[in-house]
Amino acid sequence: MGRLQSSYDSCGSGSALLGMTIGRCLDDVADRFPDTEALVSLQQGVRFTYRELNQVVDRAAKAFLSLGIDKGDRVAIWSTNNYEWVVAQYATAKIGAVLVNINPAYRTHELEYALRESRSKVLILIESFRSSNYVEMLYEVCPEVLECEPGQIDSWRFPHLRDVVFIGSKEYPGMFTRRAFAELGDDLPDEKLIERRGMLDVDDEINIQYTSGTTGFPKGVTLSHNNILNNAAISAEVMGLTENDRLCVPVPFYHCFGMVLGNLAAMTKGSTLVIPGPSFDAGEALGAVASERCTALHGVPTMFIAELGHKKFDGFDLSSLRTGIMAGAPCPVEVMTNVIERMHMREILIGYGQTEASPLTNMTRAADPIERRVSTVGRVLPWQEQKIVDVVSGRTVECGYPGEICFRGYNIMSGYDNNPEATDEAIDERGWLHSGDIGEMDEDGYVKITGRIKEMVIRGGENLYPREIEEFLHTLEIVYDVAVVGVPDPKFGEELCACVVLREGAARPAEADFRDMCRGKIAHFKIPRYWMVVDEFPMTVTGKVQKFKLREQVLESLGFPDVGVTETISSV
Repeated sequence: MGRLQSSYDSCGSGSALLGMTIGRCLDDVADRFPDTEALVSLQQGVRFTYRELNQVVDRAAKAFLSLGIDKGDRVAIWSTNNYEWVVAQYATAKIGAVLVNINPAYRTHELEYALRESRSKVLILIESFRSSNYVEMLYEVCPEVLECEPGQIDSWRFPHLRDVVFIGSKEYPGMFTRRAFAELGDDLPDEKLIERRGMLDVDDEINIQYTSGTTGFPKGVTLSHNNILNNAAISAEVMGLTENDRLCVPVPFYHCFGMVLGNLAAMTKGSTLVIPGPSFDAGEALGAVASERCTALHGVPTMFIAELGHKKFDGFDLSSLRTGIMAGAPCPVEVMTNVIERMHMREILIGYGQTEASPLTNMTRAADPIERRVSTVGRVLPWQEQKIVDVVSGRTVECGYPGEICFRGYNIMSGYDNNPEATDEAIDERGWLHSGDIGEMDEDGYVKITGRIKEMVIRGGENLYPREIEEFLHTLEIVYDVAVVGVPDPKFGEELCACVVLREGAARPAEADFRDMCRGKIAHFKIPRYWMVVDEFPMTVTGKVQKFKLREQVLESLGFPDVGVTETISSV
């Protein structure tokens, strides 16, 4: 049955690439399915048909134009999942602005970096969620907002920032309320929006997503209409979505998984997007599927594990489910089996890729046998090329041999924002994006992930880079040196362990004390779960930490048993 000899594959398609902007696609879908529900935000009690959604989006787009937002200007959003996030996504696309996704788990240190690095003119934010007060954190890093009228921010730290839009009705100094913002464009003629649409091109950069880098600083992955719209449409095609489907998306919108494989994928087919709540909650997700009769559900393995383990699981009617995408982390085989059998998701698909690839490069197909869906990440998607190369010579290896997975196609990012050096490291002179993942391709084109060149740790679907966390931990006064490694975890796939060499004379803190030093400074999921105080690290003759040896020492010291997790899924 095998057709390949070398580890190179490409996939043709009966459907052409869309060749249009995101705004044009929404206009077309709203014309075709005006009365179909486009969006349901359960916690907010909001429902829009495609006609209504497009009207709200156009109003927001004209408000941005009234603020003087030009094509290519950056608009940042710092929020959990809500309908306003979706509106901002489409409104910025309609005027050619670049939406900058800021992780709602970010704290002051990371917010300051993202705002400054992205050169954003507008920041959209919510008030608070759980332990995060976004308004207070913004005032802390940019106190000038407190002292100005809305639209007149003048900050030396953020010279590009002019406007802050608050998602809500409460009035805060220096911010537009949601209503005040929406009314800005009411007197602007529709012709101004039509004029702007005529200036846009499918290859225009439209989105920046920050992904942590091995240099210790997040890099802004820059993506175009063509990148993310087509990746969304193709993934929707593989899932078999139509205007009759209802897709429940509990994964975060700030991530490619949510905004591309969720929001955009549903829109390209006229499907209904169901938002169960601001962030993942197993009960809310199950309740949304049952009450809205959802046919598709997305999630990382830990989400499906939580749903299957919910104490009232048997009380939810999930019989409407058919498909969805599971991606973002290693997945236990038994989880996949239970999702298929107990959640009725007979066509659940495995996805693999990375943000730099918009994000999906591989998917299993509904007709694939169960063993393919638990042992591989599937085959390359239509209109993409894929190869596996020897990590030393760069030459394509034969089928069955391990090497670095490389991608090429319409979906590859234009580059890292304002970072040509990092871009050149990631994309070679022939246009191949080097993933940093090690894998094998069989003769039928199915790819199995076997390891990573990079030291990335995947915890519950979040990509964590030890170097970035080490950079922060080095700012703690008691830390002389630190190395962070990943250790196995049966729930999250991996957890972090920080190995710390203390400064001379420093008192030995408890693990809880270490965590307290990090809270409010870095995102909660970046705070290591395990901490070890060590005297020294295993080093090479050139003075580099031998992390593989350090990890072995950590596993032995902490008494970790073997964890039975099959790594069938890598990062999106």
